[in-house]
Amino acid sequence: MNTNLYNTKRKVMLFDLCIKGHHSNYIRHLIKYWQDKKLFGHLDIVVSAKFFKKHADVVALSSDNVKFTAITDKEEANLNSGKSKVIRNLRNFKEWTIYTKYAKYLQASHSLLMYFDTYKLPIILGVKSPCPFSGIYFRPTLHYNEFTDYQPSWKDRAQELRERFLLSRILRNSQLQTLFSLDPFAVKHLSKFNSHVKAVYLPDPVEMLKVSETQPSSIKENLGVEAGRQIFLLFGVITARKGIYQLLESLLLLPSEVCQKLCLLIVGESEIKDELEKLIVNICQVKPIQIIRRYDFIPGSEVQSYFQLTDFVLAPYQRHVGMSGILLLGAAAQKPILSSNYGLMGEMVRRHQLGLTVDTTKPEEIASGLTRLLLESPQSLCNHMQMSLFAQENSIERFASVIFDHLC
Repeated sequence: MNTNLYNTKRKVMLFDLCIKGHHSNYIRHLIKYWQDKKLFGHLDIVVSAKFFKKHADVVALSSDNVKFTAITDKEEANLNSGKSKVIRNLRNFKEWTIYTKYAKYLQASHSLLMYFDTYKLPIILGVKSPCPFSGIYFRPTLHYNEFTDYQPSWKDRAQELRERFLLSRILRNSQLQTLFSLDPFAVKHLSKFNSHVKAVYLPDPVEMLKVSETQPSSIKENLGVEAGRQIFLLFGVITARKGIYQLLESLLLLPSEVCQKLCLLIVGESEIKDELEKLIVNICQVKPIQIIRRYDFIPGSEVQSYFQLTDFVLAPYQRHVGMSGILLLGAAAQKPILSSNYGLMGEMVRRHQLGLTVDTTKPEEIASGLTRLLLESPQSLCNHMQMSLFAQENSIERFASVIFDHLC
């Protein structure tokens, strides 16, 4: 067979209906790698119509062999959302149906499910994929019992059993080729299922932009950080699962002399900002603390400036499963991190000496961690060499090359 002829006909499809968090950056990185390396074939990216509005800069990267396709408004409207497990599972099945439609319509020769976790049940029970596919698995938990300080609840144990059962079925799927895991410790456990599917560790990409010396100081000045205060940054989409309520409650436990040295900087979009504002106003009335809020989407060109201007990075997630890019951004900026001690995040902070881990479900432990960050030297809290190596290991180049080396 003429390999070059096959390569020119190859059509790789990325499928991702999420528009928040890391999703746009992942797609951006993959497009740029495809174009910079002049990979043969055609790259199709199927996204929500909302993606075109929210991430127009990413869509603008389209070229002759890189095209975006939005699902229809009717399909979008049919994707009901809700908090109950039944409604979420129903949505997952609808998404899988949409995926199969576009993989067939675009004549994909291979597809990548950018959020594989969503489709575990549909893969077992749903419509067959029109082409071979791979996926990025964000939230494996079957190995968490090996982590330090892991104290599973009955729900955790039930989830592990459920996950093992589902994976034993999913990994038999003849069309599934590669399962990428952002958790390096999960790969050997996924490989133990002895299936044809290849489990591969996927670096979680952190962008190492050159930040001018003036940009962080300019942003800091515009924010109005008071003199003599050290900045604690909570960055990203601000939701309850990120630990914002426990963090705010912890501030009420701090003595006044600690509060006087502290500026909490909250940066990111939030659907609960009205509720947060009420809590923040009350805290500032009883504690001599400064809390600055910027409830906006932050463009990629500004993200690293916030991590450069801060003194400490906060990641008080609530029993979060999987990785968080916040750890990588903090490591790249060489700033000590206060993180949850649970699961992969806790393990990464400990192994790479990124900062402190505490039980973030307990406000008193968060308060203790904040106090330690203020009073102890940064050198005793983290290892700058290990932080730098951790960030370098998760470069954009490595992320994209791992994916396309296996897909192509």
